[in-house]
Amino acid sequence: MKAHEQRGRRWGLAHLRAADLGRVWLHASPSVRARVAAELELPLLDSLEALPSAADTVVVAGGGAFIDRAKRFRQGARPGLRLIAIPTIWGSGAEVSPIAVLNGEGGKEIHVGEDLIPDHYVAWPELARSVPPARLRHACGDVWAHALEAFTSPLATDTIRRNAAELIDEMAAFELGYDPRWFEAGAAACLLQARSSVGLVHGFAHVLEAPLAAAQPSAGWGHARLCSTFLLPVLAFNRNRSPKVETLAAEYGLDVSRVELLAHALFDAADYGAAMPLAAERWGDIARDRCSRTNCNVVRRDSLEFFQRFSPSPVTA
Repeated sequence: MKAHEQRGRRWGLAHLRAADLGRVWLHASPSVRARVAAELELPLLDSLEALPSAADTVVVAGGGAFIDRAKRFRQGARPGLRLIAIPTIWGSGAEVSPIAVLNGEGGKEIHVGEDLIPDHYVAWPELARSVPPARLRHACGDVWAHALEAFTSPLATDTIRRNAAELIDEMAAFELGYDPRWFEAGAAACLLQARSSVGLVHGFAHVLEAPLAAAQPSAGWGHARLCSTFLLPVLAFNRNRSPKVETLAAEYGLDVSRVELLAHALFDAADYGAAMPLAAERWGDIARDRCSRTNCNVVRRDSLEFFQRFSPSPVTA
């Protein structure tokens, strides 16, 4: 196997079972640990640090943060290890991404490198059936944020924008809930933003996730929920500040009104109200965040006022 040449290829369960993986172990998140272990009949790891030195392969099943930790572990500690990712929910696209985002003491740590891409990822969409509906909706918001911010990014090429517009048009027909098509859409959106950038939605999410989770530990704050919360306000901000979004939409045949309807469906006013006091407190960090710096419109210190006054306008289908 030439891992570098084949890195990031999609497998089904049949491929995984038939592959010669050498000495292989399984590391799975608690929510799917029993099911995946029973199905694959692989020895389980309690932690990646417990992986035997003789291991050839580790199979990691979990959400984006869980997979990102494994990617970074391989990059830093075990560069010769074969890594196979099984995403249990869509959204981050970690299973195909050359980016790993970790929670560090100073906030989000973003690592980039082709060696972060898992050698293969396994499509097993039924694992998402056990995820609560609210988390599935938030995961949809994560995919939407990747696709839309890739499209509007000032670093996007013509090809990226065309592909993003096609993906957005396709996603607009998906339900905001369980649908296996979200996995492939999430992977595609992730690859698009990895080749361009993201924007202010991710600036909010990266800065606020850890302090919100600490301030409101029982609220269940996470990256995808924040992307869903700020997708509509940031879209409104970008449309208010310049005609760039409308100009790009017209050039690439994107129906912005349809996108706005989806963003409205994902928006939760209570979540926005709960997050904004901390956003105001941390606005300097949000405006300076590396993601905010590649927003399609410049984010300034006085831009906070727009978000403090934001109230969604009524829309009709």
